Amino acid sequence: MTQQHDGLLSQDQALPRPDLTPSDRLYWQEEGRCSQARAGWLHTRHGRVPTPTFMPVGTVGTVKGMTADAVRATGAGVVLGNTYHLMLRPGADRVQKLGGLHRMMDWPGPILTDSGGFQVMSLGPLRKMDEDGVTFRSHIDGSSHRLTPEISTDIQFKLDATISMAFDECPALPATKERLEESMERSMRWAARSREAFTPRPGYGQFGIVQGGTEQDLRARSVKALTEIGFEGYAIGGLAVGEGQELMFSTLDFTTPLLPQDKPRYLMGVGTPDDLLGSVMRGCDMFDCVMPSRAGRTARAYTDRGPLNLRNARFAEDTRPLTPHEDGPLARTSRAYLHHLFRANEMLGPMLLTWHNLAYYQRLMRRIRAAIMNGTLEALAVQLRAGWAQGDWNPEEWPFPHYS
Repeated sequence: MTQQHDGLLSQDQALPRPDLTPSDRLYWQEEGRCSQARAGWLHTRHGRVPTPTFMPVGTVGTVKGMTADAVRATGAGVVLGNTYHLMLRPGADRVQKLGGLHRMMDWPGPILTDSGGFQVMSLGPLRKMDEDGVTFRSHIDGSSHRLTPEISTDIQFKLDATISMAFDECPALPATKERLEESMERSMRWAARSREAFTPRPGYGQFGIVQGGTEQDLRARSVKALTEIGFEGYAIGGLAVGEGQELMFSTLDFTTPLLPQDKPRYLMGVGTPDDLLGSVMRGCDMFDCVMPSRAGRTARAYTDRGPLNLRNARFAEDTRPLTPHEDGPLARTSRAYLHHLFRANEMLGPMLLTWHNLAYYQRLMRRIRAAIMNGTLEALAVQLRAGWAQGDWNPEEWPFPHYS
């Protein structure tokens, strides 16, 4: 008989674990598989994290509208910081003097930092790229700055990132194949320099980033170059940038099987609940996206019946909680009150919906992980997609079975 797993985690799994193995390095260990989907554990100096996992984005050392305790209460195991934003303010040297990001933002668990490459490449006329790196002007005050693979890696060291990212170039899509090839090859040269600059420490790691747009041969060459360099994990970059879900999924279909089976796979910047589900089913383990927190600030709530816009007039006198299975502060909060908060421009509305959305994403990851362990992921996918397409609950559907 197949052993059933409820996906729940004990509290000590988020605590620092200095007794790392093997060889005192950050590593990923598979625990279960369902077709291409994988369940496992990411072991780090700052704790072990169950995968698949969704990582809330704390760009400047904070998840907007959330205390560290609130982020922990959602079930998050890893949070993100960003090299570009933190180097501009408060500055990497100051963060280091303050004890690193873990101490500064009261997050003892793992922290992953983006290299700053995506943000710098998005600056358009404010940046100038050459083979060595990028010179750019701050979007804050216009001051001039420089990022290279070595500088980015050093900043991430000063931030005390558990997981550092190699510095890369992420070209905007659509782009010609020639442009994608040029960008990918530069990113691979920068990846080698990032790796050379990385300081190994027990339980810390660095991920290389696969580039190549949606071109199969370029992605394959990128994977080959990165695996020859050798990283603790591998990210898939350059997707979720406007190519659409179908093309993103088809790119994952031929990219993830090329990646090492014993290393974590991080799909950067993704995405909607359906994006997460489909990407897990294609072998990805780690995700980040501003979508749930940004949506929370604009009155959009993610639920098992699809997104709800709390600004809509139909919620003005709806005394039900947001969903039939709410817990935390929203268990006692009516839709009508949330509607009022957003119409009155009160900051509590975005705070509560950000909490809800992040908790929903973590609950979704737990359900997906449990289904992988039980071999029932396909059935769960059918159930979830049917619910998302069905629309809001009718009053006669209450009460709804609670799950945690």
